[in-house]
Amino acid sequence: MKKKIFIYSVAFATGLFFTSACNNKLDVDPTQSIDETAALSTSKDVEVTLIGCYDALQDVDVYGGAFQYSSELLGNNDEIAFGGTFQNLLEISAKQLTTVNLAAELTWRDSYVTINRCNNVLSALSIVDEDKRARIEGEARFIRGSVYFDLVRLYAKTWGDGDNATNPGVPLVLEPTRVVTEENKLARNSVAEVYAQVLEDLNAAKSLLPETNTIYANKYAASAQLSRVYLQQGNFALARDEANTVIGSGDYTLNSTFESLFYTFINNGGANPREYIFSMIVTSQDGTNDLNTYFGTTVDDIPGTGGRGDIRILAKHRALYEAGDKRGAFFLTPNSNTYTQKHLDNLGNVLQFRLAEMYLTRAEANFRLGTVVGATPLADINRIRVRAGLKAATAVTLPSILKERHLELAFEGLALHDAKRNKQNVGTIPYNSPRLIFPIPQREIDVNKKLVQNEGYN
Repeated sequence: MKKKIFIYSVAFATGLFFTSACNNKLDVDPTQSIDETAALSTSKDVEVTLIGCYDALQDVDVYGGAFQYSSELLGNNDEIAFGGTFQNLLEISAKQLTTVNLAAELTWRDSYVTINRCNNVLSALSIVDEDKRARIEGEARFIRGSVYFDLVRLYAKTWGDGDNATNPGVPLVLEPTRVVTEENKLARNSVAEVYAQVLEDLNAAKSLLPETNTIYANKYAASAQLSRVYLQQGNFALARDEANTVIGSGDYTLNSTFESLFYTFINNGGANPREYIFSMIVTSQDGTNDLNTYFGTTVDDIPGTGGRGDIRILAKHRALYEAGDKRGAFFLTPNSNTYTQKHLDNLGNVLQFRLAEMYLTRAEANFRLGTVVGATPLADINRIRVRAGLKAATAVTLPSILKERHLELAFEGLALHDAKRNKQNVGTIPYNSPRLIFPIPQREIDVNKKLVQNEGYN
């Protein structure tokens, strides 16, 4: 069972994590705060705490699935159906959330737990061994910036919907929360302020991180995230350039077949394909893939598959594929319902960024700007089409590029945000409807009167 904590009391839970994980002091008297010097006193302590940041990031309510399936359910244009019984997900699917929605509450809470762990790491950089300091700071900033980006996209108006400088975003907590006081209960920063912090963190991460970093974030993961941020802002030149940086690195290659991108545990023993830029690693000992939980189902003739089978693929989506498109065949109907094969692997890694997205971003940005940085939009789109078993296109338009993006990256957590940045309705719901924004959890408002609720939830 998860701890019942709020963002302003995470110091206690995080402090206990530091004490037990770093110093193995199990006899801890109950307290509301912990002295930093007792929790983080050596470089090794900070390194272990950084691992705790990743552990929090891969939580099922953060990057272990919640941000992704929330985007898919809220952004669904009658292409998927939720057939489960969880009230919190039924509300998201129906775009009728309440202020006590459990998914909204847990994603907010666990995101701020992640942020607070990053803040603890960043506050203790002076004790980190000099040869490790840049990398550790870069990883913590990458995680913090990434979480703030997804928080502001889910809990606030999208960039450009009104005045970014006055639209309420989410609270920016940039120092460790160690003692719970009225002073550290913060109001919501503006959308513009949150994006500024996201860009500051991610650009710093890009400059600090190494090019390779085993399973952890490297500078190209930061560039991939930056490309998403800039694309969301409509800053196509910088979105293009960051995507081009990843492509030009030569560290990642498109898989030869679309089908080989998935089943990372069943087929690859947990290893990522060369196309993956960053993912949440799942093993039989650690980590949970909540995309598998809801999109997945057990298929008797494929060992290692599983899931609740709650999210089913509808005929409207499947009808979007051209004849011969291997992506359109990447579905199974083991019973009366159809499922994507992207999330059937019970121990599959939770994908965050892959190279195909970078090609699609570069193609879109180049097309919008009339530029040819790295390659022509047509060449980039044809890389994706030919890999999918289709004939190369002879020309592209913005709608055709966006369609390729939609089909290639379907069910990977981008549906809502792509609809919003392109000002596309979700069914009959306008892109800027309050129904497409999560509420600020009522529990948070109850303990912090400085928080204002989102429109439509008062």
